[in-house]
Amino acid sequence: MDADTVVTVGRQAMEVTMLLAAPILLASLAVGLLIAMFQAATQINEMTLSFVPKLMVVAVVMMTAGPWMLRQITGFMHQLVENIPYLIG
Repeated sequence: MDADTVVTVGRQAMEVTMLLAAPILLASLAVGLLIAMFQAATQINEMTLSFVPKLMVVAVVMMTAGPWMLRQITGFMHQLVENIPYLIG
């Protein structure tokens, strides 16, 4: 197993990680921005006002994108396990 193989596997792992994290982070970012604009407009500074909607949106995103996320991670792991003989030489 040479350095190029390690870098390739690490890059693929980082790509899968970014793909899995992107829907959750983007949805949380959008809701946080909307809540911040609402709080700035109304001058309501309540911490739970931003936390609870983000938590609910993350739960909805996990339920809707969960099967896709599971397929992505299992596909990566399946590919990694299949390539074990080629990775070790």
